[in-house]
Amino acid sequence: MFEEVRDLIGSVLQLGDRVNTITNETPLLGNLPELDSMAVVTVITSLEEHYGFFVEDDEISADTFSTMGSLVEFVEQKVKG
Repeated sequence: MFEEVRDLIGSVLQLGDRVNTITNETPLLGNLPELDSMAVVTVITSLEEHYGFFVEDDEISADTFSTMGSLVEFVEQKVKG
C-alpha cells in the first residue's frame, strides 16, 4: 500500500525521482512545496478514484497529510471500510 500511495503522490505532484526519497516519516504538508491546498484536493480525488472510496470533507485534516505514514494509514482505513 505504501508504494502505491507514494507513487500516486509522486505522479500527482510530478515529483519525478524525488518520490524515491519519500519514507513513512517524510513530512508532507510544509515539506513538499508542490503540496498546496489545490494539490491536496487533487491527491484526495486521485486516491478516491484509484481505491474506489469516498472522502467526506470532515474526514480530512492537517494530521492526515502530516507525514506519508499518516496518509497511508488514512488510505488503509478507508479501503477497509
